[in-house]
Amino acid sequence: MARGPSFATQLLKGTTPLLVLSVIGEGELYGYEIAQRVREQSGGAFAPSEGSLYPALHRLEADGALAATWRDSDRGPRRRYYRLTDRGRGLLAESRAEWSAFVRTVDRVAVPGR
Repeated sequence: MARGPSFATQLLKGTTPLLVLSVIGEGELYGYEIAQRVREQSGGAFAPSEGSLYPALHRLEADGALAATWRDSDRGPRRRYYRLTDRGRGLLAESRAEWSAFVRTVDRVAVPGR
């Protein structure tokens, strides 16, 4: 029987916007730095791929949650740096509250007696 994507992979896909907003909330970053921060802060459990990270960044920017600026790099090509907008800070707070409620609800079902 063929197995689909792992539970962690599916979870990462659904939480990428929250993770992106969270690490950018700490300060302006470019794409590779965002992926590195998520990887570091998750203890290596999550590592967003380019195929999930950049579409999420573009959607968040189109939604007004992020603003981006191109900058020259002293090492290689120019980089696009992202920062939270006021709308992004509000979305981050909202997303964190929704995530906390979601985790509590799942725990009631998945981990009885907690």
